[in-house]
Amino acid sequence: MDLKEISLAVQKGKRKDVKALVEQALSEGMEVQDILDNGLISAMNLVGEDFKNNKIYVPEMLMSARAMTAGVDLLSPLMSQSGVKAIGTVVIGTVKGDLHDIGKNLVAMMMRGKGITVYDVGTDAPPERFIEKAKEVNADIICLSALLTTTMPAITDVLDALKADGSRDKYYVMIGGAPVTQAFADQVGADAYTADAATAAEVAEEYLTNK
Repeated sequence: MDLKEISLAVQKGKRKDVKALVEQALSEGMEVQDILDNGLISAMNLVGEDFKNNKIYVPEMLMSARAMTAGVDLLSPLMSQSGVKAIGTVVIGTVKGDLHDIGKNLVAMMMRGKGITVYDVGTDAPPERFIEKAKEVNADIICLSALLTTTMPAITDVLDALKADGSRDKYYVMIGGAPVTQAFADQVGADAYTADAATAAEVAEEYLTNK
């Protein structure tokens, strides 16, 4: 089969088709890495570009990301067996006091689509939850999401907790969310701010590739 079929199914957000096509590709003996790179990741790169260029919007992007995740879930158990290594590890969550998760979920799915291992600590996450998980999984990046102006200070709380813990320099801290700006990122000392999920995944990929 042609991996373009998988790519097109991802781009169209057809989760069941992606699952069936990935299963078919595996049954035909295709390499896990090949399916991942040329079927799933390449598709999400195209989706990300379309999103940034306003050709598609959040609902379509979510559908594509979920379709891609269905394929990745099938490949995940086979990756270690076939020597496929993630390019890095991310811990992501929405900060304390904030229950919004669509943006966070989208970033997590886009990052998984770049071949990054992502651990999601959920919403309303206190600083210690981020720190404990980051230590547990030996994370490279911590991603903090805040969707309310009133919860933006909770980003500072996580950064302060990392400093108090003595582990601030160990992690690349990325922040985002509707009220968050580059100026705020500069003010609180975050390593990166991104305005959308596609860019967040690209920034994480670039950092991990050049680390």
